[in-house]
Amino acid sequence: MKRSTQRILVSHAGSLPAPDNLQQLISAEKPDAAAIGQALPAAVAEVVRQQVECGVDVVNDGELSKRTDGGGGFTYYAMQRLGGLEQREFAAGESPAATRNITGRDALDYPGFHRRRFGQASLTGQVNRRTAPAIMCTSALTYVGRAAVEADIRNLKAAVAGQDVEAYLPAVAPGTIEHWLFNEHYANEQDFLFGIADAMHEEYKAITDAGFILQIDDPDLPDGWQMFPQMTVAQYRDYALLRVEALNRGLRDIPREQIRLHVCWGSGHGPHANDLPLSDLVDVILKVRAECLSIEAANPRHDHEWRVWETTKLPDGMSIMPGVAGHSTDIVEHPQLVADRLIRYANLLGKENVIAGTDCGLGTRLGHAEITWGKLRAMSEGARIATKALWGH
Repeated sequence: MKRSTQRILVSHAGSLPAPDNLQQLISAEKPDAAAIGQALPAAVAEVVRQQVECGVDVVNDGELSKRTDGGGGFTYYAMQRLGGLEQREFAAGESPAATRNITGRDALDYPGFHRRRFGQASLTGQVNRRTAPAIMCTSALTYVGRAAVEADIRNLKAAVAGQDVEAYLPAVAPGTIEHWLFNEHYANEQDFLFGIADAMHEEYKAITDAGFILQIDDPDLPDGWQMFPQMTVAQYRDYALLRVEALNRGLRDIPREQIRLHVCWGSGHGPHANDLPLSDLVDVILKVRAECLSIEAANPRHDHEWRVWETTKLPDGMSIMPGVAGHSTDIVEHPQLVADRLIRYANLLGKENVIAGTDCGLGTRLGHAEITWGKLRAMSEGARIATKALWGH
């Protein structure tokens, strides 16, 4: 993948706003899958065009298909691409999903906020209705999403043709998939994770064989900590190490130089007061076979963690894409602030090892599409300011 050898490059972590016509199709009471499929190529071309206009050097498809593929978004889209699964209804309070709460630690410390914002489900995991679904793994997992990933590849290839940009496609990590999937087939936790990894390997390899960068989305590597209030840091590190082992299994025989890893502490708008400090997990994160690390670094909970890189060395050949614009506020970052953040990382890790990025996907988390594009333009301007300071041009 390209490096910032002559100037600071610009990319982002994933989701982008869908064009209005596609959004209307997605939001329909009964979405028409055929109409959505017909609209996707033009929609992907439009979001690529807008990224280029905003000065983005490494573009993607806006994750548009993941919003339409079963309506699941960047994580749950995988349920449409894996065989061996069954959606099952449980009586409220009896669903295994009731045991998993991605804001679990914060919900204990800030119960009033979570009750007001999310309802009782945020505290107990129970859904406020008579039945609650869960996705069960009932047989050996297989990959059945070949047609879907080939459509993603075809749409992005057409959209970037003739553009002077690099392109990437995101795919979700086994450990993050595991958090919404419940095992009834595999003998143990490791076999289950490895089964997910082996199935998803087909998607990962299809993306890189097509010549794209593969971005592995693994937000739950750090933010899974919130789900297990009973765990110590040492216990969670062991938990995370097994998920990294499974991810690296899924990335086998894929060139490291085509792999970018995205991690964050979840995109939910809440306290994040119990997020696991980066210093407690950074060495585990760096064990993933990736050439570039995209990491949350701009919001008020994690902006200070640039200090971790004063004592932590990037592995040889690795680059970092810190978030210099965030999804947690509709305020568009000033370009000088973006530049200051980039210069700080460049001085610590080497300017050739730094790419401007976002904390998380912006497309579904900001107040309006205009703000997303405004943030990307501010990032590009900030990268130009940083380039002048670092290279003198």
